Amino acid sequence: MTNTKTVVVLGATGQQGGSVAAALRADGWAVRAVVRDPSGHRARSLSAAGVETVRGDLGNPQSLRVAFSDAYGVFSVQPNSGQAGAEVTNEDEVRFGTLVADIAERCGVAHLVYSSAITAGSTTGVGHLDTKNRVEAHIRKLDIADTIIRPTTFMELLLTPEMGLDQGHLSFLMRPDQSMQFIAVRDIGRIVAAVFGSPRRYVGRTMEIAGDALTGNALAEHLTQAVGQPISYSRLPTQDEFLGKLAALVDDGRLAGNANLDTLRAEFPSLLRFDRWLAGPGASLLDAALRSTDTGITGH
Repeated sequence: MTNTKTVVVLGATGQQGGSVAAALRADGWAVRAVVRDPSGHRARSLSAAGVETVRGDLGNPQSLRVAFSDAYGVFSVQPNSGQAGAEVTNEDEVRFGTLVADIAERCGVAHLVYSSAITAGSTTGVGHLDTKNRVEAHIRKLDIADTIIRPTTFMELLLTPEMGLDQGHLSFLMRPDQSMQFIAVRDIGRIVAAVFGSPRRYVGRTMEIAGDALTGNALAEHLTQAVGQPISYSRLPTQDEFLGKLAALVDDGRLAGNANLDTLRAEFPSLLRFDRWLAGPGASLLDAALRSTDTGITGH
């Protein structure tokens, strides 16, 4: 299918935006990515994949006006203070998110899709999560057709050394017997592409999205099967103030996720369970995680 309509994708050089750009291109959309440096490696990779790249800055209204000109849709995601290496404050994130929505409205964008967080709708006390409440509330005041997605925790985060898999051991936020929902970043892109493709079905909806729900022990079992050697599991130390807050949000269910997996799998049949993700899109990440630690495990 070829679609002459253009969707502007923010954050296209990152995980979420990159997955959205790829899924939209696969569905035949024209995609325009807003990037800081069109000559950068990731921007050039987007261009090679058929994505138009334009120079822009989330804090620069004029650059956004140029980028959004004649666009049908905008996918909005912002960097946040919870990301490693992200040099933004919580106020920056809110300012960026609200500005994107304002400019989209003024430019006559037909459909805005905003990527929020699974905890949105409640006050958590965690800054980079509560920012999403403020952006969501602002979007709802505008005269623009919107869809809000609330992804659960990324499967990719499980393979991050010192946060997930490290030294043949998996550590994360839930207790060993406690279930938590996850989603593959690839699937966020595919869901967003479906949302843009069926506006009558999705405009006005707020969607909690996930691909699987697993306990800590189940995650370790899947990893053990994938690598062929034992992987153990334990909860991250909750004595750490930040990790303790996140763990408490898992305990009360807000960060654990409450997406309706049965409904989502019927609506989006290609959603990946964790074991299928490990054997597919996650395989290279697993190999890289194993190589980066002194486990004696070299691959699978």
